[in-house]
Amino acid sequence: MPRTKGRDAVLFVLLLVLAIVFLAPILIVLMNSLKGKFFISDTPFLLPDSQTFVGFKNYTSGVAKTGFFNAFGMSLFITVCSVAVIVLLTAMTAWYITRVKSRFTKMMYYVFVFSMIVPFQMVMFTMTKTANVLHLDNAVGIILIYLGFGAGLSVFLFSGFVKSIPLEIEEADLIDGCNPVQSFFKIVLPILKPIAITVAILNVMWIWNDYLLPMLVIGTKYRTIPIAIQYLKGGYGSIDMGAMMAMLVLAILPIVAFYLLCQKYIIEGVVAGAVKG
Repeated sequence: MPRTKGRDAVLFVLLLVLAIVFLAPILIVLMNSLKGKFFISDTPFLLPDSQTFVGFKNYTSGVAKTGFFNAFGMSLFITVCSVAVIVLLTAMTAWYITRVKSRFTKMMYYVFVFSMIVPFQMVMFTMTKTANVLHLDNAVGIILIYLGFGAGLSVFLFSGFVKSIPLEIEEADLIDGCNPVQSFFKIVLPILKPIAITVAILNVMWIWNDYLLPMLVIGTKYRTIPIAIQYLKGGYGSIDMGAMMAMLVLAILPIVAFYLLCQKYIIEGVVAGAVKG
């Protein structure tokens, strides 16, 4: 019994240390967003005091300089549409290649798995040129590009989960007169809810915070939040650190809130997709 208590105490301390390590960067950004920009470099790890505290001045300044709300709307549009397309189409693809046993579907599955290990840097220049030729260098076209890059992991997770669904459930629905498409939306898709939310969370965190792909494809014409924040850099390398910290806080708040609302599905979905598959 004492050994168990000692082990639990060690585990608690370890988890507490890990929590502090992971939360520390967010707390540091939050603290510095309330300081004057000239004090951030000197005292980055200290709480704001009467001398360094500037209230919400950094937030109003950052919003004005970056056009934050326009960038927020663009990021929201691209993220929501991209995630919706990825979840729906990759779920249907995974269901098809899992249920239809053929050389073609087997080859498709391995193609999706292989795409997970291809570094983005290998294809980014070719992808940028192709996007320009196909006129995908806009807020709608980039959704298709995100679908291409997000399909590998999403199909892999969905396929593992679909294998755990008894085939008899779908066969009973087909006997009742439903066609395969109706069976997918009535039976399969509701069962896929845990892994669908997991896939959505993973892609939301990636797309919302992505800087490189929007910068390469749509540039500054359609500013997302990561691109807009870069405009706080001035000449000769000067940076308004106070406003930048404030904009970083505003940028991470939606994604943190979304994650906290859906976090209970992450472990359930990942374990079901990886172990049962």
